[in-house]
Amino acid sequence: MRMYNVYIYILVMAVVTYIIRALPLTLIRKEIKDKRIRAFLYYVPFATLSAMTFPAILTATANIYSAVAGFAVALILAFYRRGLLTVAIGACAAVFIVELLPL
Repeated sequence: MRMYNVYIYILVMAVVTYIIRALPLTLIRKEIKDKRIRAFLYYVPFATLSAMTFPAILTATANIYSAVAGFAVALILAFYRRGLLTVAIGACAAVFIVELLPL
């Protein structure tokens, strides 16, 4: 593969990404009033972020037990409305402690 092919791939990717983002802005000029479509568009970023993050959580540690422990601690701390830093430190501490245990 020649090096200039990489630049062509990057250019095509940039054009496709731009088209995907620009078309809705140019085609939909008025406010969307349908409640179902508005709800769908509201929840799409959350669903996408969750779908990308959850598999990474389970594969980021040395074993599945420490990943599940960190995830559980993060969920519990987030449920009790702790700050982002507290949740992150708690999850990291749980992973560290579980990975120290001989399993």
